[in-house]
Amino acid sequence: MASFPSSWPCVVLIALLCSLFLLGLASSNVYIVYMGERHTDEPNLLEDSHHQILSDILGSKESAKESILYSYKHGFSGFAAVLSQSQAKLIADVPGVVHVVPNRILNLHTTRSWDFLQVKPQIVDGILSEGHSGLGTIIGVMDTGIWPESESFRDDGMGKFPSRWKGICQEGNRFNRSHCNRKIIGARWYIKGYEAEFGKLSPSDGVEFLSPRDAVGHGTHTSSTASGAEVKNANFRGLAQGIARGGAPSSWLAIYKVCWATGGCSSADLLAAIDDAIFDGVDIISASLGSPPPLSTYVDDALAIGSFHAVARGISVVCSAGNTGPYPQTVINTAPWVMTVAASTIDRDFPAVITLGNNQTVVGQSFYTGRGLNKFHPIVYGADIAATNIDGTSAGSCDLETLNATLARGKVILCFQSRWQRSAAIASKSVLELKGAGVIFAQFPTKDVSCPWSFPCVQVDFEAGTSLLTYMAASRKPVVKFSFSKTVIGQQLAPEIAYFSSRGPSSLSPSVLKTLLLQELIYWPPGHLLLHPSYSILLKLKHLHLTLNLIRELPWLVPIYPALLHFSKESIPSGALQQLSLH
Repeated sequence: MASFPSSWPCVVLIALLCSLFLLGLASSNVYIVYMGERHTDEPNLLEDSHHQILSDILGSKESAKESILYSYKHGFSGFAAVLSQSQAKLIADVPGVVHVVPNRILNLHTTRSWDFLQVKPQIVDGILSEGHSGLGTIIGVMDTGIWPESESFRDDGMGKFPSRWKGICQEGNRFNRSHCNRKIIGARWYIKGYEAEFGKLSPSDGVEFLSPRDAVGHGTHTSSTASGAEVKNANFRGLAQGIARGGAPSSWLAIYKVCWATGGCSSADLLAAIDDAIFDGVDIISASLGSPPPLSTYVDDALAIGSFHAVARGISVVCSAGNTGPYPQTVINTAPWVMTVAASTIDRDFPAVITLGNNQTVVGQSFYTGRGLNKFHPIVYGADIAATNIDGTSAGSCDLETLNATLARGKVILCFQSRWQRSAAIASKSVLELKGAGVIFAQFPTKDVSCPWSFPCVQVDFEAGTSLLTYMAASRKPVVKFSFSKTVIGQQLAPEIAYFSSRGPSSLSPSVLKTLLLQELIYWPPGHLLLHPSYSILLKLKHLHLTLNLIRELPWLVPIYPALLHFSKESIPSGALQQLSLH
């Protein structure tokens, strides 16, 4: 019997891995074939030319028909198709093809905000009055869709949409034409690129809707922030009470669902949406999505390509800067022709008082307004109740599975942010699982509140946390109690760039600076503690009857700029904004 060297299994494994790698290279994926500006005004002729290119490469019209996903024919020329790597290389050499781009999966990135910006209807000569509340403007939102039953999308007092509008109300799962109205004048959904990458998406599990209907709340909020009607007495469990409204409440909405609850947004789908939006007749495009560094070159970036052709036709495009701050060179969507929006704070606080057993008080911030307050509980430091074989640093930050369950039960746990555990939400989850009474999370000073609203949690700075440790060391039986959180306006200095907001310069084109107009707008967004209608929250928490939620991420800021752009267009000569954005 033949013998094999002891290294033979490793050789076989390496050969197998190489085979799988080569198979992956040979497998088909989605590619975007970009052909630049249209050479004809006849969309059908463009579509035929796209099919012909595919037929020549694939060998038959039938194969071309099976391969093609989208034909881009309104704002620019090109198509998306399922191709092998070798086929994509062949198409790249076809005359008229500018570039072939692999499909990428992009990521998704209020009641006080507009008052903070002095965008108020009662100011006679204010920007809202001068801009007629957005009247005559169509805002196209590229996002996760919309929840049309939200009060923000009532069409009371809205006029008929303009004759130039060519959009449609595309039906689908739990969404029909009746869900469009004089507010939501168009709705489309795009999934071909997504399904070509990940397989068919089934709506039967209740996670998604194959329609413009929003399953996660992201698109619903961005739409209501830009264009929502007034919703009086809006609040989140008693906090942030006021009138929730969009910045341009008289504008129309066009919804383009390109992102899905199960995992991101296909760039092939996004390009199809931008192409349709150009044809439909939108005035402004809002896109709260993108990819983290390394940044693709502009000719490899579907959003940059599509927005270039939109801007060339007088459509303003507003994109998010990203949520990977505070580190430099993390900003995304940096193409010179788009408006890139950062996040900042507003002048609103949610203070909560911690009363110690010696009647001294410490003030932090919290969203909790539930039960279990106004009662003293024992307080312990996480590092002092570490679980077996867990170091004090991990337990001190209350990381998951680091605390002794018996010693944590019924107590308030003091946790300090560490290098490895920086989240008050994780600390709260850790203590909740052990049936603790609450969390005090000490961290570096910030206006960004990360405590969850569903569990007693107060966020304090390191100074306050250290004073609590001093009290605990001096007391035989240290106890604390929490007060209800409340809303305080006007005491906090604002605006400041939010900690999580991505920073420049651009890692792709560091020498390209945005215009002064854009810089001023970038540093004046309305804040990251906002209210939005969210079906996903309502679905998960029906027993609390919540229809609004507090949000603390950058994408919720982006829709403010479509509203502000409308007002700018009302007061700036025609073409000036486009000229500014291209310099």
